[in-house]
Amino acid sequence: MVTIDNYHEVHFIHRKNWLRAAVMGANDGIVSISSLAVGVAAASTTRDPVTLATVAGLVAGAISMAAGEYVSVSSQTDTEKADIEREQQELRDMPEAELNLLTEIYRRRGLSEGTALQVAKELTAADALAAHARDELGIDEKSRANPLQAAWSSGSAFTIGGMLPLLVVLFAPVNGMVYWLYGFTVPFLVTLGYISARTGGSKARVAIMRITIWGTVAMVLTAMVGSLFGVQA
Repeated sequence: MVTIDNYHEVHFIHRKNWLRAAVMGANDGIVSISSLAVGVAAASTTRDPVTLATVAGLVAGAISMAAGEYVSVSSQTDTEKADIEREQQELRDMPEAELNLLTEIYRRRGLSEGTALQVAKELTAADALAAHARDELGIDEKSRANPLQAAWSSGSAFTIGGMLPLLVVLFAPVNGMVYWLYGFTVPFLVTLGYISARTGGSKARVAIMRITIWGTVAMVLTAMVGSLFGVQA
């Protein structure tokens, strides 16, 4: 939030990294565990195989999501650190060329030559590395990803999301469990779409439609696979 005098301006971009990981984790938890349960339920007439598959999928999925997010974001931060180190060396070796480059960046954004040069000089004097990292490399300290935060957000969100279809598996009647799973999963996805949209400041309808359609497709396909093999356990 930016505040000037009595004027308040609210933005949500600072939430994008953990929100992305959390939404992806929760969505994957709901969809993948529901789809897994639907697939097994379509091929089985007893509860035990469905429960076992659901619990195993929940544990494995949560660990996989957290580890995958940590490795992925760590790779991203390693690349950012390497670029910043190179930029730091370039600022030491050829400061004049770097100043000209910064000036050209601002000129291309619409500033006049004189104004662009003045802005470049003042930002260089204040913090040259920060100016180049932000405006040349596109790396902003406020929006940089945190591997541990991303891993925690994704893994915990997957667990919470996956617990919802697990509850259906545990308490819904075995007969017609596929329909129970689908009937409960759609409201779960609608709720997730609404919460993610509100948290990110975007339109809820678009988020709800996107997340519900793809979740439905996943469940239908896995139900078809389960019915195709039809292992009656």
